[in-house]
Amino acid sequence: MPPPGAPAQKLVLPGVRHVLAVASGKGGVGKSTVAANLAVALQMHGRRTGLMDADIYGPSIPLMFGLGLVDQTRTPFPIEKFGLKLMSMGFLVDPSQAVIWRGPKVAQAVAQFLAGVNWGDLDDLVIDLPPGTGDAQLTLCQQAPLSGAIVVTTPGEVALIDARKAVKMFEEVRVPVLGILENMSHFTTDDGTQHRIFGEGGGAKLAAEAGVPFLGELPIDPRVAACADAGEPMVRKHTNAAISTAYLALAQTIAAVLDALPEGSELPAVEL
Repeated sequence: MPPPGAPAQKLVLPGVRHVLAVASGKGGVGKSTVAANLAVALQMHGRRTGLMDADIYGPSIPLMFGLGLVDQTRTPFPIEKFGLKLMSMGFLVDPSQAVIWRGPKVAQAVAQFLAGVNWGDLDDLVIDLPPGTGDAQLTLCQQAPLSGAIVVTTPGEVALIDARKAVKMFEEVRVPVLGILENMSHFTTDDGTQHRIFGEGGGAKLAAEAGVPFLGELPIDPRVAACADAGEPMVRKHTNAAISTAYLALAQTIAAVLDALPEGSELPAVEL
């Protein structure tokens, strides 16, 4: 253990250029869907990409990629699908079985997924964080060599309350917030009319408050959920859809930001 006040020891991920956390302050804002589609979009831009599901209690990445339990004696981790390298607790535990672990064990599992898995050479490792600001998030922020984080919210004030907490957490642990992404911004009917079902302008408002970039709006498309249930992310199955175009543009923006970061550009780590 480091002495009191000393920076937490960062894990070493040989061959991984950038580590990007996708976070939210609360559940239900589509964070895992964003992480999955963003990772696929990065891969579609020709980048070597991995996706790590850090939600130990409620992993959803296996379902979104049409995968389930894995026999570790026959299939080494990470699992490869659609050109991505994937790791999730959902490969180890049956979906019907609850993971009843205390915080330290959750933190240990997250660290093992990071440093105990041979990720190989990657341009980007996208990490789907669980909602909130608990042990898994703190373990990653203190131990992972994070290049930055994206905070996902929906437009309404209820989601913004918790998204602000996520932004504050990253500020306190000295991880750069690369921007705010507003999911489920609007629904467009066949006649072209936009309906702001969950409110309007929340993501841009939070970005302005936090002094970070606003990464844009993602529309509501019922096919997103259908694709997730079917095991093939929307951006891959319906590449020309409006939301897929938005994901591909987002991936291009994020890739440019990550590639422009100088070596070792994350802020100094702090001991909490």
